[in-house]
Amino acid sequence: MYMAVKVVMPQFDETMQSGKIVAWMKKEGEKVNKGEPIAQVETQKLTVEIEAPDNGILAKILAKEGDDIPILQTIAIIALPGESIELGSPSREIELTQAERKIEKPEEARTDMPEEPEMANARVPISPLARRLAREHGIDLAKIKGSGPGGRISREDVMREIEESKTTAAPGLHYSKVMPISKIRKTIAERMSYSARNAPQVTVTVEADLSEIVRLRERILSEIEAETGIRLSYTDLLVKAAAVALRQEPMLNSRLDGDVIRLIEEINIGVAVEVPEGLIVPVVRDADKKTLAQIARSTKQLIDGARDGKLSSSELTGGTFTITNLGPFGVDVFTPLINPPETAILGVGKIADKPMASDGKVEIRPMMYLSLSFDHRVIDGALAARFLQRIKQILEHPSSVLV
Repeated sequence: MYMAVKVVMPQFDETMQSGKIVAWMKKEGEKVNKGEPIAQVETQKLTVEIEAPDNGILAKILAKEGDDIPILQTIAIIALPGESIELGSPSREIELTQAERKIEKPEEARTDMPEEPEMANARVPISPLARRLAREHGIDLAKIKGSGPGGRISREDVMREIEESKTTAAPGLHYSKVMPISKIRKTIAERMSYSARNAPQVTVTVEADLSEIVRLRERILSEIEAETGIRLSYTDLLVKAAAVALRQEPMLNSRLDGDVIRLIEEINIGVAVEVPEGLIVPVVRDADKKTLAQIARSTKQLIDGARDGKLSSSELTGGTFTITNLGPFGVDVFTPLINPPETAILGVGKIADKPMASDGKVEIRPMMYLSLSFDHRVIDGALAARFLQRIKQILEHPSSVLV
């Protein structure tokens, strides 16, 4: 006999604890097909679609847009047309947890039922209306002392905190808007704080002459575009150059694990991509084994997927080295922060025509700064400088290495 199917919040990677429902792509009562996207979810690393696990009707939606749902908790039910899925129905074996029953009831019908968020390891009661108001205005519930029975936080408590935040932020300043931090932005903040706090980071910088790499790109551009339909970018060339250098200096392709340093066989290069929510780093796997055409195809797919919010968790994990390019924003030199648990990151500046002295004469050449930040617990300055010089050499004499 056909049984109604639960749709649960998937765990897209090993660190995921919950997901935020961004949007439902199907309405209750609409037909769905197995594998068809029915909801969009924001995790710590990406925005991804949840697919229907079976054919049928989206009979019940148990999580509203904006709800943050723990992994493996039921968010919807798919059933046959006309099938009853009422709780307690003897015809179907669908049992909802207490948390799921709470989500199922309309907001207005349960304003008397306080929810209990965890704050500082204590459970503090709060009304759903107050929680929603705090979320919309970016209010930290941990800062509010509830005035209700048992310290319950009410709508009035949240409104008071909103008004105080407008007047106490800074003398003479008024907020035009208060925005809740997204899960992606929060993850970036946590990872960068962890990186700066735990890894003693040093940055070394060199300037590279890109005359030969520019000529090489112009020479092979049409060939690779004819093969892939994609224009070869300087980022593609940098990915390949870094992969070659990492194979020659494997300590840069390592990570510190307690009291040991683990050298990683795979060379998986992350490419930082700007998205509306912040910055994410999709990964070009086995970059050292790929041709330039294959790298160009991979980076194009990853960048497009990142901006469309359609990357899988496997495309965002497993990186061993990262490249971040601020050249398109007109930046010359900067200090990138290591993407933990990696050991180093390469920062790339803009390409700029500069007068350079060579063989007793001055020529205008395309130049670019490369900045390598590294974990000084694992790598010393001499090794980092040698690695950076190797990348510079590859870029300045690329024909025998990159093609």
